[in-house]
Amino acid sequence: MIAFAQSPRKPKPPKRVTLLDVAERAGVSRATASLVVRGSPLVTDDTYAKVVAAMEELGYVYNRAAASLRSKRSHAIGLVVTDITNPFFAQMTIGSETALEEADYAVLLGNTSERLTKQDRLLEAMHGYAVDGILLVPAMGTTIETVERLRRWRLPFVMVVRYLFDVDADYVGADNVAGAEMAAERLIANGHRRIAFIGGPANSSARRDRSLGLRSALERHNVPADEALFVTSPVTREGGRQAILDLLALDQPPTAALCYNDIVAFGVMLGLQATGRRPGRDFDVIGFDDIEEAALWQPALTTVAIDPHRIGVEAARLLLERIENPDAPTRRVILPPRLVVRESCAACAA
Repeated sequence: MIAFAQSPRKPKPPKRVTLLDVAERAGVSRATASLVVRGSPLVTDDTYAKVVAAMEELGYVYNRAAASLRSKRSHAIGLVVTDITNPFFAQMTIGSETALEEADYAVLLGNTSERLTKQDRLLEAMHGYAVDGILLVPAMGTTIETVERLRRWRLPFVMVVRYLFDVDADYVGADNVAGAEMAAERLIANGHRRIAFIGGPANSSARRDRSLGLRSALERHNVPADEALFVTSPVTREGGRQAILDLLALDQPPTAALCYNDIVAFGVMLGLQATGRRPGRDFDVIGFDDIEEAALWQPALTTVAIDPHRIGVEAARLLLERIENPDAPTRRVILPPRLVVRESCAACAA
């Protein structure tokens, strides 16, 4: 008689702890337990504590994938910016993340470096991950085809900081025209009549609006706008430095400058200092954005504050509204700027 060894039985996998198990242990309904795991503010502190204690005791893990299948939402948002090394976009990102986290959304962050091919790949990838919506700072050269693609995907989106000309879409940004007018009024009041506008790419909506604000103020005071003083440059310190050196070499150089943003303004001040000129004493400089570094620079930079953190918050809120109401009319949220006067703008042109 031959005896055959029996294969050992595989142990049964442990029973998965369900939300119903948590609810029973905490002495609440399953609906109440569900509110707790979703971070709802409708639950009292005592109930919240009981449910969390039951979750820890039973080792419950919230199954986000299953919840996404049930709700047909991933609770993830794609955030696409152009230059994450720019402190402006870092502060904007924090604002968006804060607002989205409060609504129980995760953020997938992508950086295009102003490259259209990279922007396309990022949007494709985020669509593949089934994000519920996109916050998009359009890369330079973005066309309506990008918008049409997002709409074909039925993917809600909000444009942030930059918009596309003649495209009807949700947008959140600052009032760049009014901000530039504030800056120009300050420079004109200081006696300046040759005011440069430095930096930014030619096809940027922000550059167009800011230069428009400067031109409007000049016209209001019967000061001619010299086109030779309106120059583009890379949005870098080196771009600002080289631009001001070129302008100072003109037969009739400027005596003051409004810069596309604070980063360009820092470069302008470096260029001025390299030629023996002190910003705020020999030449007035105003930036745009009011990033944290502006107040720490030497001399401290006068700038138009447009609050990137709040822009991020408002953009996230508008996107969540669009997700809930996909057929609602498009909205533009334009935030008011303010002029922050510091040491770099005190010179009297006379």
